[in-house]
Amino acid sequence: MQHSFGSRALSRALALAFALCAAAPAWAQVETLDDTINRIFADSTGWFVSLIFSNFPGTSFPWIVGWLVVAATVFTLYFGFIQFRVLGHSIALVRGDYSDPRDAGEVSHFQALATALSGTVGLGNIAGVAVAVGIGGPGATFWMILAGLLGMASKFTECTLGVKYRNEYEDGTVSGGPMYYLTKGFAERGVPGGRVLAVLFSIFCIFGAFGGGNMFQANQAHQQLAGVFGDYPGWITGVVFAFIVFIVIVGGIKSIARVTEKVVPFMAILYVGTALVIIGMNIGNIGWAFTQIFRGAFTDMGIAGGAVGALIQGFKRAAFSNEAGVGSAAIAHSAVRTKEPVTEGFVSLLEPFIDTVVICTMTALVIIFTGQLVIDPETGRYVVDQGGHIVTATGATGVGLTSAAFASAFSWFPYLLVVAVVLFAFSTMISWSYYGLKAWTYLFGEGKQQELIFKILFCLFVIVGAAANLGPVIDFSDAAIFAMAVVNIIGLYVLMPIVKREVNGYLSRLRSGEIRKFT
Repeated sequence: MQHSFGSRALSRALALAFALCAAAPAWAQVETLDDTINRIFADSTGWFVSLIFSNFPGTSFPWIVGWLVVAATVFTLYFGFIQFRVLGHSIALVRGDYSDPRDAGEVSHFQALATALSGTVGLGNIAGVAVAVGIGGPGATFWMILAGLLGMASKFTECTLGVKYRNEYEDGTVSGGPMYYLTKGFAERGVPGGRVLAVLFSIFCIFGAFGGGNMFQANQAHQQLAGVFGDYPGWITGVVFAFIVFIVIVGGIKSIARVTEKVVPFMAILYVGTALVIIGMNIGNIGWAFTQIFRGAFTDMGIAGGAVGALIQGFKRAAFSNEAGVGSAAIAHSAVRTKEPVTEGFVSLLEPFIDTVVICTMTALVIIFTGQLVIDPETGRYVVDQGGHIVTATGATGVGLTSAAFASAFSWFPYLLVVAVVLFAFSTMISWSYYGLKAWTYLFGEGKQQELIFKILFCLFVIVGAAANLGPVIDFSDAAIFAMAVVNIIGLYVLMPIVKREVNGYLSRLRSGEIRKFT
């Protein structure tokens, strides 16, 4: 089934987007125009940003993080700790042991996993973790790992539904994701409102793709490059990125998957491998480091908010990093070649594990192991500044803290970090281009013309992001990404009995030998 708001709505959307993109050179050169756009955007969307990221009354805990963590806990219990029960089978599926190339779909299990991972593994794993540990102390690492483990169940639920309710077309292409299971699944269960939720999700997804999944990535990549090569116009970075991104995304999900299946393992080996070397060099401190993590998770070690502060920062970083429950990954996983929806659910639950439990934890451990956080030798407590941040050995925070931690072992690491940031930004952009594209075609209809229009717009916004300083625009797009989670999780609660039926049937056939390895 295809949906369309009509040619008039599409024409208006395109006219507005082209007008914004046409102004990119001016934004790159006229700072006052940046300020004007920021002010107008902040005035009109500030309420929405504040709503999504507001805290529970009397706390510093964002309600959207609570929404994601509670859902992850519910799904973990409802499916009987599925993320631990099927871990071995998940790995076998990624290896292709049960893959039949004749099944409907466009990419392999591994390619789907790599594409989804490339959308979540990014600056949050480098800078975000440093911020979490810098505020919540080593204890934030414990809660980050816990939230990542719970998030595996959310990812399993949404990606199973993504494959089950996807559209399969005669030319072999597919379209899937929350907008399809909200529409079809709600109709199947006789629950009203599915189409409305699907439209809302699609709108939020498009905004998130253009902003957080595109402009922000281009902007941060340019900042890193300018820091190494000296200051130069951002539009140059934007044009180069836009050209490369377009070459990749114009070929569709198969082209994106061919790139991500090479880039993601390379990024992981490059980054995690370096982290493991540093941990190995400091292996004598391993007992002390884990003591700091467990003590910080449950006691007051001088950090702002004590153990509660560590919990908040850990949960927040995990939720913002792996996007479990947001629904974005379900779009990528829906393209997999399989006739068993639950198999992709099993594959997808590896994603939060790799993103949060492995990569984010490696970042946190390097910061802790290399002694970047200043401890008062008399009290044994962390020294905290007036802003509630732990004082660091070099005075650096965020990505600078991560860079300083790695550089303490390898002086050349800041250059490697630039490569990592550029690769993370690039991989995130190409994945989010696919998420935004599928939301776009859900609203405006399938077709080569609609797809090409979106891809051109997406690449133009790469230039805008690298050249302009549009803070409130990025804030709004980040809020839109987490607004996707509000809509998506409502759908997951309604449809989780269908997922349970799928998983019970599949595991029963697997145990009986009806499902066998494909040879």
